Amino acid sequence: MAMSRHYDKATSGESSPSSAETKIPIEVQSRGDHNLHNEDNAREKDDFSNLNFPPAWKFEKWFVGGYSQKRMLKFKNPKSMYMAINLFAGVAIMFYGYDQGVMSQVNLNPDYQTLMGINPVQGNSRNVAAEGGIVSVYYVGTLVGALVAGSLADRCGRIKAVVFGAMWALLGAALQASAYNIAWMCCARVIAGVGVGAIDCVVPVWSAEVSSHQARGAFLAIEFFMNIGGLALAYWIEYFAYLNPNKVMAWRTPLALQIIFIIVIGVGINFFPESPRWLLKMGREEESRNVLKATRSGDVEVELTGIKKVVKFELETSTANHYAAMIFPKDRYGKQLRWRVVLVVWLQIMQELVGIGVITVYAVDLFQNAGFGEETSKLLAGFNNISYMFSVIFAVITLDKFGRRSTLVWGAVAMALILLIAGILDKYANAKGPNQKAFGAAVAAFTFLYTATFGASWLTVPWLYPTEAFPLNVRAKGGAWSVVGWSIGNGVITMITPFLFQAISFGTLLLLFGLNIFCIPFVIFLYPETAGRSLEEMDTFFENGESWNVFKASHRIREKNIQDWRWTKRGVPDNLDEEAEPGKTAEDVSKSPQEDAKDAHQSWKKRPLYTFRRKGSNAGLM
Repeated sequence: MAMSRHYDKATSGESSPSSAETKIPIEVQSRGDHNLHNEDNAREKDDFSNLNFPPAWKFEKWFVGGYSQKRMLKFKNPKSMYMAINLFAGVAIMFYGYDQGVMSQVNLNPDYQTLMGINPVQGNSRNVAAEGGIVSVYYVGTLVGALVAGSLADRCGRIKAVVFGAMWALLGAALQASAYNIAWMCCARVIAGVGVGAIDCVVPVWSAEVSSHQARGAFLAIEFFMNIGGLALAYWIEYFAYLNPNKVMAWRTPLALQIIFIIVIGVGINFFPESPRWLLKMGREEESRNVLKATRSGDVEVELTGIKKVVKFELETSTANHYAAMIFPKDRYGKQLRWRVVLVVWLQIMQELVGIGVITVYAVDLFQNAGFGEETSKLLAGFNNISYMFSVIFAVITLDKFGRRSTLVWGAVAMALILLIAGILDKYANAKGPNQKAFGAAVAAFTFLYTATFGASWLTVPWLYPTEAFPLNVRAKGGAWSVVGWSIGNGVITMITPFLFQAISFGTLLLLFGLNIFCIPFVIFLYPETAGRSLEEMDTFFENGESWNVFKASHRIREKNIQDWRWTKRGVPDNLDEEAEPGKTAEDVSKSPQEDAKDAHQSWKKRPLYTFRRKGSNAGLM
């Protein structure tokens, strides 16, 4: 898989945050002095045993569930454990998709609208606001849940944090399925959001730390495929439930079915291993070693040593592992963390600004505005979710090959053009005439193309970026900040979308076209390329870049004679020095003198096009 090389570096315990104490000197590595390595390992072992491990949190006993070595599932080989972990994490991600999409047809149910006091929706600004408010208030809960769970995961373990989220989600699902008025439903949505935010924050971190870091591309495929699969599942369950003449059960049943997912997650997580990094942080070295033996093939001592370095650094910089310190830093390291927080949160907000929430949650309204009947619109929205799900496979194949920046930029460019054409066509599809159906069919086709493009580009990167940008010692809280950005973006978009459809109709798609164009410069100038780089290499950028402009930061890193300085492009291969010609350094190779020679021989007619391609390549866009 294309993703495996990156995850070998970025998610294993062998990578550690940048620190003078935690890096093995390059000269020691190069001359392969085994005696020095043995001395370093012995020194590290002594240093680790002398650390002051944090005591168990005094409130931990009040949180149910948790890791037990006796209760942990046993398999014949680590590969089976790895598959089980991936499958379980996939179920949790599927629940997140299901819960996000479950309201798409509930909003259209007449019994639900009457019970919530929002019938009729069309032409009534108060009811339009209430409809959007019921959907968007959920994201207040996800924001709170992510922040709480990020802290709990560090205090009492990943498993207990997931169980905490499952209990809130269970209560929220039960209250939603039994709601009888709008206040009841809004409270239920917030409570459910707390649970989903907690699960969504912790499960990716837990799975990355517990599962083997090999073949991580395969896990990425499972994760996002099942995420959109949950969205599609919720939609089709609602579609067939709507055929039930009992309109009360038609909307209550899909909401109640969330409980099945929640029970599987809340109970099942207790039979899986805890994060070995968290166990080591709490001084439980033998348990951590046993978890690694259950999930890894071969000798685990090398990886255990790497995790010890990370834990040692985390304990030494524990004052920075707080939400307040990450936003209001008191030292240089804290400022670097704030830089990463801003990038991650803003990337998640931009993911919603490009318009996917409008298309997925309000797809039926979009197709109806294009001239289709209610039943046809529902079928089109359902098939759109299925094509959306399969488009994720394209991202898994190409994401590491082309890099994160290129994927985001070209995805935004493609979606902007699609939305521009769809918006113009939608204008004519709203007008009565002999070609109205033809225009409506064209709008539907471009809507399918838009969601497929999003699934192949912007769906994956904002969730992948935090695992690559944040050091391991703040990974849980980094994941929480990512969910915060996602919650803000989703909350705003789902709140205003009903107004947009009623106020400007086809102009909604044209507005989204403008927002896609708006996002492109941010990606080009603010975001360093993370593909092909380890966490230590990412630390190099944030320590030495000293500029939010990635081009200026790259030049400053180059001035410090750091080999990997072109942060607009994928990471320089580890064997670059071996590939360089005699007398040339790795930096010379990265400057591509062959391209300079080729450029010099271009004819004046071809030079503009070649120069454009060259500039695009240097910016990491080609």
